[in-house]
Amino acid sequence: MVTDRQVRSLMEHRLRLKTLRAAADKAGMDEKTARKYVRLRRLPSELRLPHTWRTRPDVFEEVWPEIGEFLEQNPGLEAKALFEHLQRQDPGRFEDGQLRTFQRRVKDWRAKEGPPREVMFPQRHEPGRLCQSDFTHMETLGVTLAGEPFPHLIYHFVLTFSNWEAGTICFSESFESLAEGVQNALWELGGVPRVHQTDCLTAAVQKLDHAEEFTQRYQALLSHYGLGGHHGQPNTPHENGDVEQQHHRFKRAVEQALLLRGSRDFESRESYEGFLRDLFAQLNAGRSKRLGEELAVLRRLPQQRLPAFRREEVAVGSHSTIRVDRNTYSVHSRLIGEKVVARVYAGHIEVWHGTREVERLRRLRGRGKHLVHYRHIIDWLVRKPGAFERYLYRDALFPTSRFRMAFDLLNTLHPGRGHQEYLRILALAAKENETAVDQALHRLLNGGEPLSAQAVEALVRAAGELPSPQEVYVAPVDLQDYDLLLCAEA
Repeated sequence: MVTDRQVRSLMEHRLRLKTLRAAADKAGMDEKTARKYVRLRRLPSELRLPHTWRTRPDVFEEVWPEIGEFLEQNPGLEAKALFEHLQRQDPGRFEDGQLRTFQRRVKDWRAKEGPPREVMFPQRHEPGRLCQSDFTHMETLGVTLAGEPFPHLIYHFVLTFSNWEAGTICFSESFESLAEGVQNALWELGGVPRVHQTDCLTAAVQKLDHAEEFTQRYQALLSHYGLGGHHGQPNTPHENGDVEQQHHRFKRAVEQALLLRGSRDFESRESYEGFLRDLFAQLNAGRSKRLGEELAVLRRLPQQRLPAFRREEVAVGSHSTIRVDRNTYSVHSRLIGEKVVARVYAGHIEVWHGTREVERLRRLRGRGKHLVHYRHIIDWLVRKPGAFERYLYRDALFPTSRFRMAFDLLNTLHPGRGHQEYLRILALAAKENETAVDQALHRLLNGGEPLSAQAVEALVRAAGELPSPQEVYVAPVDLQDYDLLLCAEA
């Protein structure tokens, strides 16, 4: 069999030798064969016919019409599921080793006869035109604050032309988180693009059967900044592809920065926010040229930000609680029967009575939860100690684990009235200092001393006593110290 190398050798020797026979001898082939390749001017590999015939019988030939019907009716069927169907239908006919052959046959059918696949159309981005944003979960990175898990999201904002990005920590995909994130990004950017695009966020986009495209609050946010609104279709994240790709790159950058840092634990949320702020600055440093093109065409910001909160007017019930966003929060008992305004922000809730803010509470995540503070109700709980045993929110009245340990021990030492003693300790924490009471409980529980409200109060008073300003002791001056200084100088 003549090879491509022999034919190339033939062509080279033919130019230097006088006869074709001599060139054929040098190339190691017959003269007639050499004459054929000289005439065709093609290599043997170029003359070889493609292998289109079968070398072994097709074991799936008889059942393929049935398989083709399955694939036409349900293109999403996997080849393995169809192969297992054939094995169940005719036991012993098809072996497991034939699965790979069947998968190739199905793949070939999809390429030649299957339904058309979705086409992705690359877009041309213009400076200052489009920005995209979305929420991304950060739990997989394992960030902790002071040793405690910190489950959170990042509201991620990206300019599609320059890929400049910014982010804001949040805890839910609420409108408040969206409004705060958008405004933080725009004011950091220093300008406003023409169009803002999201996916089908419930905080921004109405349901399909609704007459209006966007929610009233989101439309108000867009109007305040003069932004055009656009959203992708349901279940099509690739339509928000720029920010989706930036999610992946950003979280990979955070992962690498945490590895370089050597720890995933931060002292506080502020230190973690500073870490993210520095990382965003580092990521944006290489985009300054294209960002400059965008800044030149961005529109001006409005004179002020839009308040990023939702206002709810609620009544304080007889339980000294309010219902906000389908969660229960306690307020001071003096507000019972009053109307208050709850300003719902992304991470906290402000309670206003008239023109004064009376409470600032951590916003709960989810629905059907409660946040009850013992300081709001302890005055009346001491007067009605019997209500404590079956109080609906009793578990919220243990500020630390030591308070719970003290309650259990008091119930063991004083059956039937241990809860009264505990409420006196809780009232002391509300009146004096929770930290001091906790330290006193720690000393009594670990030292084996008798536990009682009176003993706790005595320790708190002793720790809080300061010396009288009139009792000042000044040590006498030793004049020899000056002589020593003079001698040392001499």
